[in-house]
Amino acid sequence: MKQIAFMKNRKIYFGISIGLVVLTVLATLIFGVNLDIQFKGGTIITYSHAGDLDGGAFQKAIEEKLGQKVNIQEQTNVATGNMNYVVSLTSAAGLSVEDQGALTESLQQQFPDNAIETFAVNNVNPTIGKEFFAKCLVAVAIAALLMVVYIAFRFRRIGGWSAGVMCVVALLHDVMIVYLTFVLFKFPINDNFIAVVLTILGYSINATIVIYDRIRENKKRYGSKANIGELVDKSINQSMTRSINTSLSTATAMIVICIVAVVRDVNSILTFAFPLLIGIIAGFYSSTFLSGPLWVCWQEYKKAKKAAK
Repeated sequence: MKQIAFMKNRKIYFGISIGLVVLTVLATLIFGVNLDIQFKGGTIITYSHAGDLDGGAFQKAIEEKLGQKVNIQEQTNVATGNMNYVVSLTSAAGLSVEDQGALTESLQQQFPDNAIETFAVNNVNPTIGKEFFAKCLVAVAIAALLMVVYIAFRFRRIGGWSAGVMCVVALLHDVMIVYLTFVLFKFPINDNFIAVVLTILGYSINATIVIYDRIRENKKRYGSKANIGELVDKSINQSMTRSINTSLSTATAMIVICIVAVVRDVNSILTFAFPLLIGIIAGFYSSTFLSGPLWVCWQEYKKAKKAAK
């Protein structure tokens, strides 16, 4: 198998990642961030109905009445076995009782044969949503910190702390790509986003650990006098086949789930599976093209600093 010169082309890989960072900032400024009701607050209304009711027409009628976008999901009533529509309206102020009544009356007039009734109404306080979002971010930060500590202990013979920090930098790259996916496709930032981020953190760090483990074994085999750049190149190339096979098998499963979600129009699954698919690709890229070269840069910086003293 042809050996890839990762260290020789590392500036290209770093440049691609920097370009993605710039794209993320621009996309956020241009498209904005679509915070879901869980984080921004709003109103969740469950409507019961009789007979067949087109979800698209139902959603359009609500949006025209309220003058804003809403999220609608179909849900089975466990008690009756009938299908309900759950409408999520993102708004810091929520929806007043008068507006709720006017909306229900409008829907009853537009769909007279479906016996539409308000089944349940829940208002989400924006303060609680912000607290929940902050706790989610804390959970991600704690996960990243524990990963640094674990890698620092496991790979202490090759500069564990620097390996851990560079690994987390690569993980932040993956989180940024996942966030960019949500922004570009206008997926709502909700608990699916947090779930995808935590999943990618675990998935990507596993691929990076495999490469670090190979670096440690090769350093033990060739000794401390071996060129660090060549050592990392050899280690990444030796791990390449495994990384490709693992990422490809996982990505294939996500592609199947995405196709089923599109065919069945299950938006809640699509907004989880598709960003996860992109995150898997980003995780393969960061583990292979970023984590090792970043670690080499850090080691070369330490060596140059020591020589200067």
